[in-house]
Amino acid sequence: MLGFLRRNYEAWYPTEAPKQSDPIRIGLLGTSKIAPVAVISAAKTHPEVFVAAVAGRDVKRTTAYAKKYQIPIVHKDYQALLDDPAIDAIYNPLPNGLHFEWTIKALKAGKHVLLEKPSVSNATEARKLFESPLVSGPDSPVLLEAFHYQFHPAWQKFLTLIDRENIAEAHASMLVPKGIVPLNDMRCKFDLAGGCLMDIGSYPLSCIRMVFGTEPEECLEANHRKLPPGLDQKIDQAFSGKWRFPNGGMGTINADMIADGGYFTSMLDGFPTLACPKLEVKHREVVVESDLPSDQEHVVQQTVVMWHFTLPFIWHRIDIQENHAVRGKADGKIIKDWVETSFLKEYRGKVGTDAWTTYRHQLEEFVNKIRKRPVGTWIDGSDSIKQMEMIDGAYEKAGLPIRPSITGV
Repeated sequence: MLGFLRRNYEAWYPTEAPKQSDPIRIGLLGTSKIAPVAVISAAKTHPEVFVAAVAGRDVKRTTAYAKKYQIPIVHKDYQALLDDPAIDAIYNPLPNGLHFEWTIKALKAGKHVLLEKPSVSNATEARKLFESPLVSGPDSPVLLEAFHYQFHPAWQKFLTLIDRENIAEAHASMLVPKGIVPLNDMRCKFDLAGGCLMDIGSYPLSCIRMVFGTEPEECLEANHRKLPPGLDQKIDQAFSGKWRFPNGGMGTINADMIADGGYFTSMLDGFPTLACPKLEVKHREVVVESDLPSDQEHVVQQTVVMWHFTLPFIWHRIDIQENHAVRGKADGKIIKDWVETSFLKEYRGKVGTDAWTTYRHQLEEFVNKIRKRPVGTWIDGSDSIKQMEMIDGAYEKAGLPIRPSITGV
């Protein structure tokens, strides 16, 4: 418990590192709620990063934001930030529908871009962005889609426990309790490329892609729950889906950004649902080597579960369960069976401390890429394109329209 408290205190209230003489100066597009965690706090412990500026549509609100987070420069609009020659990189957490426009503009201005997920509104935009000549040259600006969980050592450890060719089933779930996302939120607006699958649903979708290490062959099922009547019926407030992968395994997801109910009694229906993000991978049964008689065999079926995969720096646990059995080869009769269970945690990576957040690990690699140093974990443009193709395919399977592009961009 003391370790948990100490680690989280250091994660949320980090000690600022002395800055080098030539830090990467980052500018923030908008006064988002995620930037303080994703960039501002992470930058405090990085000696090569300085959050230098912020731009917003409301100068009064932007000025207050800058004062609160000790950001020295306030720009009156987004373009002014991009035109600032003192800014090296841009963090883009704008509404999804604005990602493509302002990322393209930032790249044209020669700025590196840390781009919030999902990268853009649809696969067409993704191909235009990540296959653009703006990012294809050896000296082009760096562009990274910010799926931060992939950079944490706990996720990397989890992947080492997976036998991809032998996966039978993988299921990822993430639920946000009712009341956190208002029904008038930007995530509930179709014109801004909103929807559950375009927000928290992108995490479990990404997870099953990473677990299988390849793209699905087919979307077999896609189901959604719309917003309440009177609100935008093109928006999914919950989404579930099932995909078949090349090894024959099945990947499924369940996501809900306005989750309620699901308790043991109907008296709690309508109350916010509390559930930990969970990723469960079931492997096929395999025969293992043993010294058994020739008419017997030792088989094992392994299941690996990661709890709290999205923010593992707060807390996580990896469960490994192995179901063993000795059986007759001829009749399959079980002679002996037993279960072995183990638990793992992985807070410390090859660099940094155990209090580094997923965002801090991500920032480390973003800077490494900008400085042309080797990187350990990276999300390249082709992966971001495939992520959006899977999202578009799921929406089509569910009978929902693909999120629109803003005309004139």
